[in-house]
Amino acid sequence: MSELDGQVEDRGGRRSRGEGRGAAARRASRSGGGAGPSLPYITRRIREYEVLDDEGLALIEANADRILEEIGIEFREDEEALALWKAAGADVRGERVHFPKGLCRALLKTAPREFTWHARNPERNCHVGGKATIFAPVYGPPFVRDLNGERRYATIEDFRNFVKLAYMAPSMHSSGGTVCEPVDVPVNKRHLDMVYSHLRYSDKPFMGSVTAPERAEDTIAMAKIVFGDEFVENNCVTLNLINANSPMVFDGTMLGALKVYARHNQACVVSPFILSGAMSPVTVAGTLTQILAEVLAGAALTQLIRKGAPVLFGTFAASISMQSGAPTFGTPEPSLVSYGAAQLARRLGLPFRTGGSLCASKVPDAQAAHESANTLNMTLLAGTNFVLHAAGWLEGGLVSSYEKFMIDQDQLGMMQRMAEGVDLTENGQALEAIREVGPGSHYLGCAHTQANFQTAFYRSALADNNSFEQWEVEGAKRIEERANALARSWLDHYEAPPLDPAIDEALKAFVDSRKNSMPDAFT
Repeated sequence: MSELDGQVEDRGGRRSRGEGRGAAARRASRSGGGAGPSLPYITRRIREYEVLDDEGLALIEANADRILEEIGIEFREDEEALALWKAAGADVRGERVHFPKGLCRALLKTAPREFTWHARNPERNCHVGGKATIFAPVYGPPFVRDLNGERRYATIEDFRNFVKLAYMAPSMHSSGGTVCEPVDVPVNKRHLDMVYSHLRYSDKPFMGSVTAPERAEDTIAMAKIVFGDEFVENNCVTLNLINANSPMVFDGTMLGALKVYARHNQACVVSPFILSGAMSPVTVAGTLTQILAEVLAGAALTQLIRKGAPVLFGTFAASISMQSGAPTFGTPEPSLVSYGAAQLARRLGLPFRTGGSLCASKVPDAQAAHESANTLNMTLLAGTNFVLHAAGWLEGGLVSSYEKFMIDQDQLGMMQRMAEGVDLTENGQALEAIREVGPGSHYLGCAHTQANFQTAFYRSALADNNSFEQWEVEGAKRIEERANALARSWLDHYEAPPLDPAIDEALKAFVDSRKNSMPDAFT
C-alpha cells in the first residue's frame, strides 16, 4: 500500500480537523487543491549585491592564474583530456596540467554568455544567464524523510513523487536531476528510470546522469527520442552537474560525463564542491581563488571538446565546524564566497550556479528555516542564474524531505516576487490612493486597495497568519503538518503532462533494451 493511500493523518496520527473552515479553506483555495499556475523563470529586476571591488576581483583573478600556472590541476584517468590540453599549449606533467597565463580565459571566449534550456513543453523553456534565475530541486540524497515522518532509504517511487511535486510547484522551473537516489533499483540501471521519470512525469527542463560516461550517453539517447537527433545536437535540452574533486582534481568519472555532454552541445555546470577548511582554505579570498582556478580549467575543457558548448560557472560553498568537521550551512563565510564567485562569473562571461535552501537540520524545524533562508536570500541577491537544491534539502544533503520541499517551494514564490523589484508604474506610485484617503484616514476601503488587494502582497499557501484562537480551532497545526497535507493533496491531484504515446513507447523500449543488456549491479 502506498504511503499516500487511505486516511490522511497528521504526523502525530491525529485526524485532521477543520480542513473545510477558515484559514485552511483559504489556503486550499489558493493552492487550488493541486498546484497553481506555473510561473516562468525569474527575470530579476533588482540589482546584484557585490562584496568585492574591481581591485579585489583583479587580485583573486591574478592569484588563480598563479595557481593554474605554478601548481596546476590534475585530470585523472583520462588520457584524452590530457592530450587535448597538451595540444592546446598547456604543460602536461603526468596527470597534472599547468596552464600558461590566459589560456583558459582565451578558450572560454567561445562559450555562450546566455542560452536557452529547452523543455519538451516549449512554454517551460528557460533562459540561462543574464538576469534570469532558475530554481531546481534538491539533488543527490540517498535518504528521504517521508510523509509518515520516517527517515529511510529513497526508492524509485519517492523519485517519481519528487518529480511530480517539482512539476506541480509553480515557482519551480526545472524538475531537476537526482532528486533522490532510488536505492531499490540497481546502480547501473537506475539512471534509466530517473531520466524516464523526468521525461514522462514532467515537461519542465531536466538534468542528466553524470555517474558514468555510458549513462550520460543513455541520457543523450533518450533526449533524442523526445526532441530529435538534430535538435539535441544544436540546442541545449539538459544541464549536467560536473563536480571538481576539490582541491584541484577532476576525476575520470566527471571528465567522462563532461566530454559526452559537451560533445553533444549540452550544458555542463562545472562546480567545485567546497567545504571550506577541508577542501579549500579557511579564508574567503583563498577559497574564491581556488574555485576560480578549478572552474577555469574544467569549463575551458568543454571548449576543447566542442567550441560553443554551453557551460556554467558553478560552486557549492559551505563551511565546516572546526570542532566536529561536520558541514555547516547558512553561515556568513559561504555567503561571501558565493557573492564573490558570482562577480567572478559575470566578469568571465559565464552563467552562474550556487546556493539553494541549504541546512544541516535533521527535520524541517527553525534551524532548517533560518539556515535555508540565509542561503536562499543570498542566492537571489548574488544574481545566481541556476539554483540547485532550491527545495527539499535536509541534513546537509543526505535527505530529501517531502515537508521541507513544500515549505521551500513556498519560499521560492516569495523570491520570485522579490525579484520583480519596485513597481514604478502609475498604479505602483499610488498617488490617486494617497489623494483619495488624505490625512488621518485609512486605505482599506479606497478604490486603489480594492483594485489591487488580490495581487498586492505575496500570499503563502502554508503560513498561518490568523489569531491564536483561529489557529487552535483549525487543529493547532505546525507548518510541517500543513506542508504534509499539501504534499498529499498535490500528489492526489497530479495529472501527467501529455506525451505522444509513440514517444513514450520508444522511451520504454530503450529503457528495457538497455536494462536487458547488462546484469544488475548494486555497487
